[in-house]
Amino acid sequence: MKSTIIGYPRIGNLRELKFASEKYFRGEITAAELEQTAKEIRLYNLNLQKDSGLDLIPSNDFSFYDGVLDTAFLLNAVPARYTALGLSPLDTYFAAARGYQGEKGDVKALAMKKWYNTNYHYMVPEIDDDTEISLTGTKPFDLFAEALENGVKTKPVIVGAYTFLKLARYKGQKTASDYIAQTAAAYSALLQKFSALGAEWVQFDEPSLVKDLTADDIALFKALYEKILPGKGSVKVLAQTYFGDVRDCYKELCALDFDGIGLDFIEGKQSLALVSANGFPKEKVLFAGVVNGKNIWRNNYAATLDILDTLKRHTGNIVLNTSCSLLHVPCTLSNETKLDASYKKHFAYAEEKLAELAEIRQIADAAQPRETEIFRSNAALHSEPRSGRNDAVREKVAGLTAQDFVRLPAFAEREKIQKERFRLPLFPTTTIGSFPQTADVKSARTALRKGELSAADYEKLIERKIAECVALQEEIGLDVLVHGEFERNDMVEYFGECLDGYLFTEKAWVQSYGTRCVKPPVVWGDISRAKPMTVRWSVYAQSLTEKPMKGMLTGPVTILNWSFPREDISLKESALQIALAIREEVLDLEANGIRIIQVDEAALREKLPLRKSDWRKDYLDWAIPAFRYVHSGVRPETQIHTHMCYSEFADIIRDIDDMDADVITFEASRSDLTILDVLKENNFRTEVGPGVYDIHSPRVPSKEEIKAAIAKMKARIPAEKLWVNPDCGLKTRGNAETVPSLQNLVNAAIEVRNENS
Repeated sequence: MKSTIIGYPRIGNLRELKFASEKYFRGEITAAELEQTAKEIRLYNLNLQKDSGLDLIPSNDFSFYDGVLDTAFLLNAVPARYTALGLSPLDTYFAAARGYQGEKGDVKALAMKKWYNTNYHYMVPEIDDDTEISLTGTKPFDLFAEALENGVKTKPVIVGAYTFLKLARYKGQKTASDYIAQTAAAYSALLQKFSALGAEWVQFDEPSLVKDLTADDIALFKALYEKILPGKGSVKVLAQTYFGDVRDCYKELCALDFDGIGLDFIEGKQSLALVSANGFPKEKVLFAGVVNGKNIWRNNYAATLDILDTLKRHTGNIVLNTSCSLLHVPCTLSNETKLDASYKKHFAYAEEKLAELAEIRQIADAAQPRETEIFRSNAALHSEPRSGRNDAVREKVAGLTAQDFVRLPAFAEREKIQKERFRLPLFPTTTIGSFPQTADVKSARTALRKGELSAADYEKLIERKIAECVALQEEIGLDVLVHGEFERNDMVEYFGECLDGYLFTEKAWVQSYGTRCVKPPVVWGDISRAKPMTVRWSVYAQSLTEKPMKGMLTGPVTILNWSFPREDISLKESALQIALAIREEVLDLEANGIRIIQVDEAALREKLPLRKSDWRKDYLDWAIPAFRYVHSGVRPETQIHTHMCYSEFADIIRDIDDMDADVITFEASRSDLTILDVLKENNFRTEVGPGVYDIHSPRVPSKEEIKAAIAKMKARIPAEKLWVNPDCGLKTRGNAETVPSLQNLVNAAIEVRNENS
């Protein structure tokens, strides 16, 4: 039995790519030096996988920013506004990813969306009626050749033709079906090129096949590959799916001339049943995703062998695989020097999952797999009792009733009470929460961690930063202020550190987008609030101003979705445990005079099942109530805000309204505020603040640009329900772009306000 993986993390064990890229953006290193860092990461990963015994090692899973963006550049699907800048190929690529503002011009970045049900973000390709899709790039071939020079014939990985066309945004009259011929020709040319280079396998990633498919979707998929596959030459083609099962197209997928089919047996609820009921083509290879590519817990070999035993009854051609790319887990446990061995033995990061694949292959090939020492050791690990049980928390969750999730009075009455209470102007201005975390804050946090700075001195620094932030906001003229969140390392990890039941890693970094990496905490036991988490800083900030100060919290669903969750209890149980803790904090903030409280649910959609039939019972029926429980006990005059990050909200907009918040802010600028039409069509009740400028780009929006965004907003949403704010928190930005951006935001709101009076 052979083994492979779908993809490997590309950031480097110590985030080398992030730091090199940021140096390049600042002009501190050359493009050649950045390329050298990238090559060192690729070769390290290549040798690591080779030494692990992996049979089919992927290439082209590396990216400077995003694999979908790479595919757009490969296929000539690059909007003219970027190529017209006259930049180098690398800088043109980064302009599409991050935006550009300089002597060559001023352009916004491409839209960014969540990658299916993960916290990774992809850049949305734009295709207009003049786009001519063709094979113009060389990156996959260059990286295949690079690996070959280092002794490894890799399995090149490309975003599949169907998934690419389904993810793209069409700017003109044409649709995906109009690009079948061009796209098929480009992919055929790609296969012919790899055939000439001597590749044995090419992997086409087709995760869009696990979503609900219409007859037109299936027809598009078939039409593409009926044209692509006849020209594959000597190359074997793998159709790789992940994040679910292919129940809508299993027969069509098997009937096409693919040489291998990759199925997910972790998140694919019906994958095993599909193979059992329909069989598997004898001439094809089944790439079986049995090692979880999304979570960090050790594989349960007993459960994996059960899956393999079933599959072996239907095919003898099985390649062991991960359920998805290992992009979604940290690189290596070897950097976790502070995590106790009693915990660490339960975890497997990307490097350890390579070892798991080798062990699974070894025991699966044994005459008596369940009698091997490896199997017995794994079984003993999984039979160990879990520490961290809290019966009081479990009893509280079990005792919740329907009334506990209802806030009174109803929204309309609360809205009147709050408008009278706050007397904010039309188009009130605010920010989402965080302000730039400057070098002095980061260095102080490091010094505190190393014992080089006392807790008292650190807290004095935080107070000073808060005072500066409040003064800056008053000078700019914002209407509702924030304290800046200087005390927080991360919007989830910070809260995890204040809760019982969490574990924290040292260097378990995972890429979220581009150079943005996150370090998710681990839900180990039952969750409870050990102490107040934010009250001190919010109360201090409020004491510095007469303007309303928002208390800033992260919501229970986002805390859970941006953690590595337990696998021994349900996500619903974990979410409600966290909701208990956040509710206590909300009530504490209110009791201490904070009248506006923002509970961010940035990741609300993230774990939404990819199939609509599973939305309600598997997610929304507990995710929405978890948020409602957090604020159901506050007084009518306390205004509850929430915030949501890059996602597609249209199909759950009524559920979002049902969260019963008083104000919701959305990241919306990269998608040209298209959410406004959805809000209007659904008579959205909650007050809203669609982001008027993109904080993930270093460019400074002009006052006129923001006024145009507000005009678009008020043409669709009643003016009395509109707020004006950036897309997201400002933590990752610098003061140099933050201050003028906010000044332009406030001035734009004032001018539109005066025009409306």
